[in-house]
Amino acid sequence: MINEIKVNLGNLYLSLSDAIDLANPRIASHQMRTAYISWQIAQNARLKADQIERVFLSALFHDVGALSIEEKIKLLNSYENNLDTHCKLGEAICRLSPLFEPGADIIRNHHKPWSEWEENIDKNYVHESQIVFLADLVERLINRKEYILHQVEDLKKAIKTVSNREVHPEIIDTFMDVAKREEFWLDIVSPRLYSILLRHGPFKTKEISIEPIYQVSLVMRSIIDFRSRFTATHSTGVAKCASLLSQIFGLTDHEVELMEIAGNLHDLGKLAVPNSILEKTGPLSKEEFAIIKQHTYHTYTVLNSIGGLDQIAEWAAFHHEKLDGSGYPFKLGEGKLNIGTRIMTVADIFVAIAENRPYRDGLSYKSIKKILLDQVKSNQLDKRIVDIIIEDYGIIHREVKKEQEIAANYYYTKFRP
Repeated sequence: MINEIKVNLGNLYLSLSDAIDLANPRIASHQMRTAYISWQIAQNARLKADQIERVFLSALFHDVGALSIEEKIKLLNSYENNLDTHCKLGEAICRLSPLFEPGADIIRNHHKPWSEWEENIDKNYVHESQIVFLADLVERLINRKEYILHQVEDLKKAIKTVSNREVHPEIIDTFMDVAKREEFWLDIVSPRLYSILLRHGPFKTKEISIEPIYQVSLVMRSIIDFRSRFTATHSTGVAKCASLLSQIFGLTDHEVELMEIAGNLHDLGKLAVPNSILEKTGPLSKEEFAIIKQHTYHTYTVLNSIGGLDQIAEWAAFHHEKLDGSGYPFKLGEGKLNIGTRIMTVADIFVAIAENRPYRDGLSYKSIKKILLDQVKSNQLDKRIVDIIIEDYGIIHREVKKEQEIAANYYYTKFRP
């Protein structure tokens, strides 16, 4: 029996924000650095504790609506263009969970200049949106190739030029007060920033249990899958298939819940894989497949950095490992692959070959059965799990497709209207 889990909320938020910024070294920790700047401004402005939390959360996930690596780089290179789309999508994603919803309005407005606001700065979400606006601007202006303290005066001059037009003067003044401290600038670029925010940030003492963790996994599932129409329902299908297989196999209700969370998060590391590879219509080159292989590594390292999620990390990340040790990237064999991992592996393969991909349509029952049994014969998959798929194919296929249709409807309504 796996014990009930408790997770530090700050640890969870920071690790997932970090995962979103895995996309490219040029934007690594962008959201975390923006959150630190926002937190310092909010503290100096003497905002209430709930406002500081809201500002920090919004900044940590302000770019969730920029779903692909290509979009993130475009934002970095063309700051003046195409800003509204990712703000709208970010708002929609945040409204999927009560834990993220407090940041929805701020994320929607984090690129709205002060000159376009009709409301007064005294309104909380206006003030908070402007803080994140400024923090995001400051972080983007920092030259990552130059020593930070050599940049400070030029950065302060640049920020003063946006006063009253882009950012309310009151927030500029608050920032300038914060910017006097060398420690503030050194923290922004510190490789220990994660630890600083974990130990001292707004959510350092808050813990959540399995239901809020499940809600967060739904948000992350959308960020992972909605990057492409070809993956828009994949994690939904894997989570449903894995939970059904777990129930039939006889795992406890608690383990089934954890399995569904793991299914939602199993492709978390694909945030580091470009859409040009995910959507390629032909065979992957050796070099492209090598890039794909990193995704389960990142899934594991991100989830394993969150205290309390070690079992979920294994179930989610080992889904490309094989019983004969021929899988990737850890080359684990059957002695190190527990039943949850074996279930997730079969669920991922089943859903992947049953759904449409850029290079082929979903396969038939006959083809699916042959592929799974061939991998059983070669000692890659657990026969007990494959037998469940074959014997209960009708129920499992129907329930998985039902969940995927719900996800597809939301995707095409909100993300590809």
